[in-house]
Amino acid sequence: MTVREIAKILDAELITGESLLDTDLAAACGADLMSDVMAFVKDGVVLLTGLVNPQAIRTADLMDIRVVVFVRGKHPSKDMVAEATSNGMALLATDYTMFVACGRLYEAGLRSSGTRAPRAS
Repeated sequence: MTVREIAKILDAELITGESLLDTDLAAACGADLMSDVMAFVKDGVVLLTGLVNPQAIRTADLMDIRVVVFVRGKHPSKDMVAEATSNGMALLATDYTMFVACGRLYEAGLRSSGTRAPRAS
């Protein structure tokens, strides 16, 4: 699924990264805990998060995530946009909740980015 398709499905605003609109992504990860992102992310993933601070951009960059969607109508600061732009990332914002945004992408064919977390005994 391309970034352009994701933006359409989520009625998302493209904040930066127009050159990445035709980039194909294989999976999605929805998380506000960046430690979860680091534990479960694989290649070709879009990150959906409600965490709007520089750590989200830095973690995404560290994990080679090129596309971040901010949910619940949240928008990144100008500094975050500048950092994402300099790192070659696309940022989008949607009014959908994390649950609904992930559900819409799943319904459209995008799947999970990682394996299932182990169950507590």
